Amino acid sequence: MTLIKSISGIRGTIGGRADEGLTPLDVVKLTSAYAALIRKTTTKTTNKIVVGRDARLSGEMVNKIVCGTLMGMGFDVVDIGLASTPTTEVAVTMEEACGGIILTASHNPRQWNALKLLNEKGEFLNAAEGQEVLRIAAAEEFDYADVETLGKYRLDETYNEKHIDAVLALPLVDVDAIKDANFKVAIDCVNSVGGVILPQLFEKLGITKVDKLYCEPTGDFQHNPEPLAKNLGDIMGLMAKGGNDVAFVVDPDVDRLAIICENGEMYGEEYTLVTVADYVLKHTPGNTVSNLSSTRALRDVTKGYGMEYNAAAVGEVNVVTKMKETGAVIGGEGNGGIIYPASHYGRDALVGIALFLTHLAKEKVSVSELRKRYPAYYMAKNRIDLAAGTDVDAILEKVKSIYASEEINDIDGVKIDFADSWVHLRKSNTEPIIRVYSEGLSAEAADKIGQDVMQVVYSMTQK
Repeated sequence: MTLIKSISGIRGTIGGRADEGLTPLDVVKLTSAYAALIRKTTTKTTNKIVVGRDARLSGEMVNKIVCGTLMGMGFDVVDIGLASTPTTEVAVTMEEACGGIILTASHNPRQWNALKLLNEKGEFLNAAEGQEVLRIAAAEEFDYADVETLGKYRLDETYNEKHIDAVLALPLVDVDAIKDANFKVAIDCVNSVGGVILPQLFEKLGITKVDKLYCEPTGDFQHNPEPLAKNLGDIMGLMAKGGNDVAFVVDPDVDRLAIICENGEMYGEEYTLVTVADYVLKHTPGNTVSNLSSTRALRDVTKGYGMEYNAAAVGEVNVVTKMKETGAVIGGEGNGGIIYPASHYGRDALVGIALFLTHLAKEKVSVSELRKRYPAYYMAKNRIDLAAGTDVDAILEKVKSIYASEEINDIDGVKIDFADSWVHLRKSNTEPIIRVYSEGLSAEAADKIGQDVMQVVYSMTQK
C-alpha cells in the first residue's frame, strides 16, 4: 500500500492500514484538516465546498466519506457528481465557494485515488498550504460541528453543461468554423468522466461523427490511463484505418490532452500546448510559461511572435504562479496540460480541444500537416538509481559546477541548456533516484545527451 503527500494533492492506493494507504480513516483526517484550513483562510461567506470525482472504482466510497466529513465540519457541500478536474475548478468560482475537493488520482492506475485540494479561486493549494493541511491532520487540530451547525448537502449535476458553455463562450473559440469544417473525430476516454463530458462538448460544437472508445464511466480502465503512445494502441489503430480527421485522448480526470493524427500517428503530447499557444499568440500576443521538462518548441514559437517565454518548476501550482508573475496569456505542461487564463488557471482538456479544433478549421490542413509546421524536437526520459543515503543535492551541485559554462536553471533540480539540446535532472522526494529528461533535434541526439550527463553522475558515485 502507498500514501504519497505532494504538491499535487494526497494520493494513495485504496485499502490496507491507516497512514499506509488511502484508507477511510486517512480520508476523514485529511478532509477534516483541509476544512479546518479553509475555515481559517477563506474570504468567502457562502460556507460552501464543491466536491467532484472521476469514475474510478473507489470514487463513490471516497465521495461519501468526504461529503459526510465536510458536513461534520460545518460546511455545506455542493456535490457535482462525475466531473472532470477542470469542471470542479470552474464550479468553485461559479458557486463562489470557499474551496473544492477533486477525487481523482489522475493518470494513476485504478487501485489509486486522491484528494486534490482547491482554494476559493478554484486553484490548487500552494506548497505551504498543503503542508499546513498535513500538519493539522497529524495533530488532529480540528473541531467538528455540533448538531445545530452541521453542514447541508446538495447534489448539482449541471456543471458539465455549464463548463462546456463557458468554453464555447471564449472569444477565440469559433463554433461556426468548427461546424463548417465537418470534422470526423475519435476519442478514447479510458472509461472515466471524459466519456461523459466530451460527447456533450462535441454535440455543442456541431460535430456529428464521433467514434468512441472506452467511454463508459465505469472506472474499469481498459489500458494504462496515462495518455502515452505505448498505452494507446487501440485508438491509434482505429485512426490508421482512415475515416477520421483527428483523435483526442484524455486521462481519467480530463486535465491532460493527447492528440492523434488522421494517419494514426501520435501528434506528440509535448505539442498539444505548442499548437494551442501558436493559435492564441496569433490573436492575443503575450508571454508563455511551461515547466522545465517541457519542449523547447514553445520557447521557439513564443519568440517567433516577439514575446517572452519563461520556465517554471514542475507542478501545476508552480506553472500558474509563474504565469501570474509574467502575465502569460497561455501556459501549461508538456504532458498535454493547457492552462488558458481567459478561461481559468487550471489544466483543461476541453479548452484545449476547442482551441485546437478552431485553429485546425481556420488553417484548413490535416492534423499531420499542422504538426509539421512546428519545430521538431525529440525527448528522452531516463532515471539514475542511487544507493540509499546518497547525497543527491551534493551531486546536483557538482553537476552545476561541471557545466557552469552552459545556461543553468536550478529552480527545480538542475537544467542544462546547450545550443540545440537540454538535459534536466530532478531528484525524487520519495526515492533515491534522479529523473533525467533530455531533448534534442533527433531521438538519438536526445538520448545521447541524456546518457552523457548520466555518465557524469555515475562517475561521481563510483569514486
